[in-house]
Amino acid sequence: MTRGTTKLTGTVKRSDLAGGHWILETSSGETYQLTGEIAGLRDGMQAEVSGKVQRDAMGIAMTGPHFAVKKLRAL
Repeated sequence: MTRGTTKLTGTVKRSDLAGGHWILETSSGETYQLTGEIAGLRDGMQAEVSGKVQRDAMGIAMTGPHFAVKKLRAL
């Protein structure tokens, strides 16, 4: 993993809130709004994502910090 890269695993969910977006809910209950390389996501899939938490990013959905995905792997 490159410096500053974070790896998260959890369940992908599709939210229709604020026009629609993808979120990742981790087993510890943390929720992240997914951005970036998210092609191939399916509602309910288990996934591992690598990328960067963007705590300074803002959006109208307010479902958690944005996570800029660089790599996605279905589990």
